[in-house]
Amino acid sequence: MKLILFDIDGTLLHSGGAGKDAMIRAFEEVFGVRDGFAGIRMSGKTDPGILREALQRAGLSWDDEAVERFKRRYFELIGEELRKPRPAQRLMPGVKELLEALRAHGDVVLGLLTGNWRESGFAKLAHFGIDHYFEIGAFSDDSENREELLPFALQRLRDQRGLELPARDVWLVGDTPRDVACGIVHGARVLGVATGEYTEDDLLRAGATSTKPDLTDTSTIVKLLTEEPGGNGADD
Repeated sequence: MKLILFDIDGTLLHSGGAGKDAMIRAFEEVFGVRDGFAGIRMSGKTDPGILREALQRAGLSWDDEAVERFKRRYFELIGEELRKPRPAQRLMPGVKELLEALRAHGDVVLGLLTGNWRESGFAKLAHFGIDHYFEIGAFSDDSENREELLPFALQRLRDQRGLELPARDVWLVGDTPRDVACGIVHGARVLGVATGEYTEDDLLRAGATSTKPDLTDTSTIVKLLTEEPGGNGADD
């Protein structure tokens, strides 16, 4: 049995800026600061980490009650922003075909490891009709530190399926060096996909087990993600 955990933004889909725009609107409403995320690079970061950075730039302190109000408003706004016409909004190439093939394999559990809060992450997946593929998840609700998320996914696998898997039987699929780091720190394997801001060379330098330019090579990727550890799955 293998646990395969996918990042969301830049790996499975591109929201076309819907998530950022919803955050900007919520931040202005709750904290009174316009364009509060200007200049903040979001790729690979967790949502609470991004919010903390915006608060610091605005000279504001973290206040739990205000943060909860921000989150509630953000969750309300993200659906509205996703429904707006956005030319860049799309599923990444090969995603549905790969998810279907992995689900049909029978010896894998599909899940998520993402910097999104759970509610907003699933809002994005549902907008593209792929939310039903994912059984297990670890989200930034669990920890602001992305490198702490994998144990939450493994615990949920134990709780929900009664399965105890070692980290070597886990694959993470992501598009940033932060995705790579949060897998290798626990001994998991990582498939880096160059569908975001980073190249295959960038992801290999970060320590990815293997890389692909995207997720379109369904049969090769399924073989890679379902093979036993130590198999010859690395790119030539």
